[in-house]
Amino acid sequence: MALNLPDARHQAEAVLLQDYGNLEVQAHGQGTIMIPQTTVNIPAEQLKDNIVWSLFSFVYGNPCCIGLAALIFSVKARDRKMVGDLNGARSYASTAHILNIVSTVLIIIGILLFIIVFFLNR
Repeated sequence: MALNLPDARHQAEAVLLQDYGNLEVQAHGQGTIMIPQTTVNIPAEQLKDNIVWSLFSFVYGNPCCIGLAALIFSVKARDRKMVGDLNGARSYASTAHILNIVSTVLIIIGILLFIIVFFLNR
């Protein structure tokens, strides 16, 4: 692996970054060198929009169109997240989560009633 060092044809270009102070480093025989520090902020919380769960609720059950409503709110949550509105995305994602829970419970109740009515009454 070759090391690319700047020469006369390729000058190093300074790029302005957010400055959060300088770090002083003592070099061997050259005195003090100032090294700039840069901080990158990464959001700790990744917002869950439950789009896959909403798709399954919509395609495989969809009782009383609750799966469709959950899918719509999941898409709205994803759109808000892409725009940068985390509070709006969090609100839509919470509504989609609740609708997915209700849809799943209704699907399970429907399956249990189907089993009880058609298979246990023979």
